Amino acid sequence: MRASRLVSFLLLLQTRGHLTAIDLAERLEVSERTVQRDAQALAEAGVPIVSVRGPAAELGLGRELAAARLKLLASLPQELQDRAGRAAQLFHVDTRGWFREDDRVPHLPVIAGALWRGLRLDMRYREGAAVVSRRLDPLGLVLKAGVWYLLARRRGEERVYRVSRIVSARERAEPCTRAADFDLAASWASHSQEFERSRPYVEVTVRVPRSRVRFLRGGRVVEDGEQPAVVAQYDSLDHAFYSLMAYGPRAEVLEPRELRERIATAAAETAALYG
Repeated sequence: MRASRLVSFLLLLQTRGHLTAIDLAERLEVSERTVQRDAQALAEAGVPIVSVRGPAAELGLGRELAAARLKLLASLPQELQDRAGRAAQLFHVDTRGWFREDDRVPHLPVIAGALWRGLRLDMRYREGAAVVSRRLDPLGLVLKAGVWYLLARRRGEERVYRVSRIVSARERAEPCTRAADFDLAASWASHSQEFERSRPYVEVTVRVPRSRVRFLRGGRVVEDGEQPAVVAQYDSLDHAFYSLMAYGPRAEVLEPRELRERIATAAAETAALYG
């Protein structure tokens, strides 16, 4: 019972940012004193719970850092867990991309609760401009680069849903179907690989310094040398244009000709502007 409550505790802080101890007590249906004891237990386990004193004391959680540390702490031998506090002073995990707003996931606690209890979910989900209704068997939650995804089974097929696109979610009073040998990590890896293979891309042959080859997606060397020619993959010509413009004179596009001419024109206009 306590383990379930601690998971709910963390999810509430992760989705709401900050909550008073009174608010947490009401949502978890426990006493304020129990909330304080849970917060202390999590802090002692290395989860970065922050308490701000005042008329209504608030508790906050370092979001992706907490999730990463929980997983790390659980895998450590006991003698290393005892020293985990010092690790927080030496290592920091920030999974958010630069200049990217956090996904809003107000329905994450409901989804996690259904997953924890092995119950089905009814949800409304935003697909493009439409909102559709779905009945699902939740299989697992994945946090990928600061974005939450729900892996679920619908009509016998595994599907991936971005949690921030869920408009509403309701737990059903019936058990979900989940194979005893289901492997969340393996299933997620399979879906990720399929997604990467299905994404359209364009190939660009570009000459760059050898030290930069490893930073190019695809990175297939077709002509070796001090400035090797490399075939790289981009989501679109626009993506390639803006990415390779950042290299300046260190990158020369060989193919496709359309991209080479576009970069040459932009470089000439930039030189004229600053000339």
